This record gives sequence, structure tokens and C-alpha cells, in this order.
Amino acid sequence: MQPIMYTVMLILFVIVVVGYVAGKLGYMGGTFDKRLSKLVIDITCPSLILSSAMGGDMPDRSLILPLLGISVLTYAVLVVLAAALSRVLTKNDDDRGVVSFALIFGNVGFMGYPVVASIFGQQAVFYAAVLNMVNTFAVFTVGTMMVTGGQRVGREKFNRKVLYGTPMLSAYAAILIVALGIRDIPAVVSQPLTMLGNITVPAALLIIGSSMSHLPLRALMGTPVIHLTSLLRLVVLPLAVYFLCMALGFDSLVVGINTVVIAMPVATYGTILCLRYGRDTTLMSEITFITTLLSMLTIPLLAMLLHLS
Repeated sequence: MQPIMYTVMLILFVIVVVGYVAGKLGYMGGTFDKRLSKLVIDITCPSLILSSAMGGDMPDRSLILPLLGISVLTYAVLVVLAAALSRVLTKNDDDRGVVSFALIFGNVGFMGYPVVASIFGQQAVFYAAVLNMVNTFAVFTVGTMMVTGGQRVGREKFNRKVLYGTPMLSAYAAILIVALGIRDIPAVVSQPLTMLGNITVPAALLIIGSSMSHLPLRALMGTPVIHLTSLLRLVVLPLAVYFLCMALGFDSLVVGINTVVIAMPVATYGTILCLRYGRDTTLMSEITFITTLLSMLTIPLLAMLLHLS
């Protein structure tokens, strides 16, 4: 189990490095990154979400509602904790939204699926996709308000258009496919979606690397705020969620998969959303880089400590 996880995470990290080099050499950056970010959010990611509900045998339906329930509970708890912790971690109003986003949202769609598969088996990817539906909803609603509003998240006017964007429409469709047990979707539909969805992971990681290429090397080493945020993101919050959900009596498999999902490094969507809405990507890119690097150690250690398998 451990060698597989290390290999998967090392491969993903290498793509980030390729993006960094591409940014340094001028192949990426500026307008190109912004257009690629829009492509990922509006086309390839929705395709990834839809394709995750179309392949293979239908898993145990009895776990679907518990998965949705534990995911809603988890993100509700994380939002509350992030709002409090971000005030302690930084006094900069503009940074609080970024720190809050980093504490709440992990890299589920990009890194979560292969890591969950390496620990629980390939069928568990579907369960991670169910969990990711709530994560997707939260990223493009609460997460967007955090990135665009910072400290003023609670007072920002909610943009209802987010609910009708392609990422959310694809999440709604995936929920219907699962709930109605729709099978045998024609290959002419599922295969193009799968191929488009496969672009998401490398494209998003390349964007992260490119964003970091514009930072001074010393900035990539992190600051006390970044180090504390990383510790909370990768260790403290996953453990807190694990013990809370076990105490509430959730199925152990559901709790295990949910814990691994929460233990992911910061979601690459953070940087993509910063680019899309014209926010400075420096802090988000630094936190994403540090957590991605450290997660190569923390995720296997958590899996061993909590006996997740």
C-alpha cells in the first residue's frame, strides 16, 4: 500500500515541477494560465465529475446516503473551524479568505481518487466521487466567496450564478445518475467525457507549477503562517474529523474514505479561482506547494496510524 501511494503522489508532484519549468521557460504564464484555468473549471472538470459516475459496476448504494451525510457534516465543521482558525493564523484581512480556503478544501478530484484507490481498492473511487460532490458544491459556492471576499466572506452577496455553472450542473447530473441507478450509458457519451476529464489532473497541476514559477525561491520554503496552516490541513483537521465521525457512529469504511479525502493537500482549485477572479496567487500557490510536498509523508502515516485499509 505505502509504495503505491508514494509512487502516485510522486508522479503528481513531478507534473507540478514540469509546470514550474514550463513557467520559467515562458511556455506558460499570464493569459495562457488564465485561459487554461477557465477551460479546466468550465469544461474538463465537469467532464471528470460526470465520468466518475458512469464507469464500472454500481457500488453498494446503502453507503451513498451515509457518504453524503458525513460529507455535509464534515464541511460544515470545517467551515466553522476555518473561520475561527484563520483569525488566529493571520491578521491580514486579504489573507484570511485564502487561509480559510486552504483549511477546508483538499485536492479530492486530482489526488484523492488515486490515493483512495491505492488504500481501499478501485471500487472506492466511486465513494470518493460521492464525497467529492459535496466538496465541488462547497468549492464553487463557499470557496469562491472566500477567494473573492477574503475577510468579508460572510458579508459578500452570494452569486447565484455559481449554482448554474457547469461544475455544479455536472454534479447535479452525477447525483441523478447514481440515485436512479442509470447504467449502460452509451460509449459515445461516456468515452468523450472520460477523455476530457483526464485532461483535468495534468492541466491543474501544470497551472500550480506555473504559478509557483513566478515566486522567488525563498518564498517556496514557506512562512510560519503557511507551516501552521499546513499542519492543520494535513494532520490536525483530518484527525479531528476522524474521531468526531467515529464517535457519531458512522460506518468505519465511510469514515476511513472521508478521512483520506480530508487529508489531501490544498485543492488546486484555490490557485485556479485566484487566477479567474484576479486575486494574487502567491499565498495560495505557496500553501498548495508546501502541502503537496508534505502530504507524501503525512497521508501514508495517517493511513498507518488509523489502520485505514
